[in-house]
Amino acid sequence: MKAKGFTHKYGDNIDTDVIIPARYLNIADKDELATHCMEDIDPDFPKKVRPGDIVVGGQNFGCGSSREHAPMVLKQSGASCVIAGTFARIFYRNSINIGFPILECPEASEKIQAGDEVSVDFDTGVITNLTRGESYTAAPFPEFIKEIIEAGGLLASIKKRQGR
Repeated sequence: MKAKGFTHKYGDNIDTDVIIPARYLNIADKDELATHCMEDIDPDFPKKVRPGDIVVGGQNFGCGSSREHAPMVLKQSGASCVIAGTFARIFYRNSINIGFPILECPEASEKIQAGDEVSVDFDTGVITNLTRGESYTAAPFPEFIKEIIEAGGLLASIKKRQGR
């Protein structure tokens, strides 16, 4: 599995209410909900994010509530993954559960700048900053997590294993 795109960079402690404000959680349509992704800190994010782009955060990305809407709207917006120094554990698990790859890599989080072109090899954990000619290494996903992500999420992977 690989991803390649331009980066959108944010700081530390980006909570789930920043990723998708609670005032929009009554919207059932995923595409419409994604039009509000990150709007309180980056109102242009929904307009400028392109399929494959990569979100880069600092420490404790996805802190706050346990809402699954946060990783879902990032995925729905077209982002291919999130790279951060660290993730809130519930955000990490919710991301995997919906088949949205995220990587912890403090060095990449610090050195990647907004607008850099970056490629990610999820099988090796190698993150390559094509703009700056640098590489960083995150821990690659264990096989069972790769299977969940490749299937499109936890429920889809269970159905696949059961032959449905």
